[in-house]
Amino acid sequence: MSWGTELWDQFDSLDKHTQWGIDFLERYAKFVKERIEIEQNYAKQLRNLVKKYCPKRSSKDEEPRFTSCVAFFNILNELNDYAGQREVVAEEMAHRVYGELMRYAHDLKTERKMHLQEGRKAQQYLDMCWKQMDNSKKKFERECREAEKAQQSYERLDNDTNATKADVEKAKQQLNLRTHMADENKNEYAAQLQNFNGEQHKHFYVVIPQIYKQLQEMDERRTIKLSECYRGFADSERKVIPIISKCLEGMILAAKSVDERRDSQMVVDSFKSGFEPPGDFPFEDYSQHIYRTISDGTISASKQESGKMDAKTTVGKAKGKLWLFGKKPKGPALEDFSHLPPEQRRKKLQQRIDELNRELQKESDQKDALNKMKDVYEKNPQMGDPGSLQPKLAETMNNIDRLRMEIHKNEAWLSEVEGKTGGRGDRRHSSDINHLVTQGRESPEGSYTDDANQEVRGPPQQHGHHNEFDDEFEDDDPLPAIGHCKAIYPFDGHNEGTLAMKEGEVLYIIEEDKGDGWTRARRQNGS
Repeated sequence: MSWGTELWDQFDSLDKHTQWGIDFLERYAKFVKERIEIEQNYAKQLRNLVKKYCPKRSSKDEEPRFTSCVAFFNILNELNDYAGQREVVAEEMAHRVYGELMRYAHDLKTERKMHLQEGRKAQQYLDMCWKQMDNSKKKFERECREAEKAQQSYERLDNDTNATKADVEKAKQQLNLRTHMADENKNEYAAQLQNFNGEQHKHFYVVIPQIYKQLQEMDERRTIKLSECYRGFADSERKVIPIISKCLEGMILAAKSVDERRDSQMVVDSFKSGFEPPGDFPFEDYSQHIYRTISDGTISASKQESGKMDAKTTVGKAKGKLWLFGKKPKGPALEDFSHLPPEQRRKKLQQRIDELNRELQKESDQKDALNKMKDVYEKNPQMGDPGSLQPKLAETMNNIDRLRMEIHKNEAWLSEVEGKTGGRGDRRHSSDINHLVTQGRESPEGSYTDDANQEVRGPPQQHGHHNEFDDEFEDDDPLPAIGHCKAIYPFDGHNEGTLAMKEGEVLYIIEEDKGDGWTRARRQNGS
């Protein structure tokens, strides 16, 4: 099936068809361009979504630690990679499909224009041959009519008896001339006709079929190119399917990595204080006052009053120091993390020691590198001055000494915490002692009680001396007790703001834990 033989007379139709083919090609290119824009916008929106929900890494403490958080962070990373694959699809379509289509459309227009120009030139040449043949034909026809008139004129004069011989001879010469002219035009017409017929045969059987064949091949190549672009359009996305599948598999693995037991353990590690639960409350026998004799009661009363007065005086003078357990720890964090509960303090100190060890290792590596460079400079002075490394080496040594001192200091604090974790008295938290407090009133110092007179005091004790700081504080009423606690382990309490305790000693709780890990307590003797 050939356009040259089947469509020899459809030049204008083929002109419109080839133009439609190019328009269709450009329409598909526009479709691909819009698809590329969709992919680019989709990838951009996915990246913005990932950026919006990614954790801010301003500090290590804010990095996700729970497995559910780590899984979500991994899913965001996989989604970011997925967005990258959508960008790859867009780039592949732009390069392999859209760019190729636009280049091919430009070449196609040029080729089509050339073939149509050749077709028009061939048609113009055939039209010119036809005009030449037609002119010779008309000229031959005209000369034949003139010759026929000359024949008639000669015959009329020849038959006219009145005509002179000269007139007859002249008419005869005119007839011969016209006959000769008609013969010449006949030969010219025959030659032009033969030439036109040859050109026309060549036009419709050689030139036009060749031009139409080229147009047909051009249009078929256009169709093939569209087919290739259709395939490339699909392959652009099919190529990234394995990587996209890996991204989705990564999301599934992230979901499977969620461990609820591990997250629960992290909650314990994050909030564990290291304190022991409170022990049983001791039995306080108030009935002993009922069985006292009058004389014993008088003596006991005097002794109790004396004991009360001594305790009251001692506690009142020492009251000013009780702020150490209250609002002080809520201030800036201390260097040794003593404001934290034991377990949290131990973790913080261990983290700091690990960081300092890493820094020390870096400085040690830098020192070794500087020493090696110094040795090289000493052996090869042309490479550098060994003295130029001395300031940097001295600075590195100072850093190493400083880090070692910091590590030693923090290790001492860590040893202190690890040695005292089991010896600390229990810290009664607000949730543990709320059941001891009824609808009471808040004291000026932040403690709770129903009545200041409901405090139960221990047996009177005589004090031979006061605390070394007792004289610095004015005498005042002691804070009322809101509960009791029992020391399970002995504690020396040599740190500032801590209370020494003996195993089994019962203490009064005078202010609950405000969330800082500290509880105010008082001995039964008032200190």
